[in-house]
Amino acid sequence: MFKKKKNHDNNTPENKDNVAEETKIAGEETPQTEENAQEQAAAGQPELSAEDKLKEELAQANDKYLRLYAEFDNFRRRTTKERVELLQTAGKEVIVSLLPVLDDFERAIKSMETATDVTAIKEGVMLVQNKVKSILGSKGLKEMDARGAAFDADLHEAITNIPAPLDELKGKVVDELEKGYYLNDKVVRFAKVVVGA
Repeated sequence: MFKKKKNHDNNTPENKDNVAEETKIAGEETPQTEENAQEQAAAGQPELSAEDKLKEELAQANDKYLRLYAEFDNFRRRTTKERVELLQTAGKEVIVSLLPVLDDFERAIKSMETATDVTAIKEGVMLVQNKVKSILGSKGLKEMDARGAAFDADLHEAITNIPAPLDELKGKVVDELEKGYYLNDKVVRFAKVVVGA
């Protein structure tokens, strides 16, 4: 009977609160260690030592390094391949634009076989030359104007020196044997010149 009364007393609201508080207080002390133990058991891993953690970090760093190296190697190969393709097809645009000039030369050669008028042939050749100059000019090629300019070793290649016919031509270009050219404001061929001494 005593037990029944005790059980009966536990069911009173005051006793329920006390029991809940006791459980709560007792539960506060142990849950963290229990949770840690549960997490470790769920993970299936015992707690790692500092050495094991360092080994794991090293393995991750090595993996990242290998992946980065492989990615860089792929990038290097791809850019090398693209550069080779670009160099192989770089002149394609210029060559395609010069094909009509080649056709004009073939027509000129055929007409020279039967032509008797030299002036007509001369005019035809000049037209073809102007066409070539305009095509190359559209691609960025410009002629260098060297005659009468002061000699500049960055632009001119001196073939020889001659006595200057006039005092004002000393140190200047007297004659131009071969024209120089710029491609987009960069010298692609030096002018071969005769300099006055």
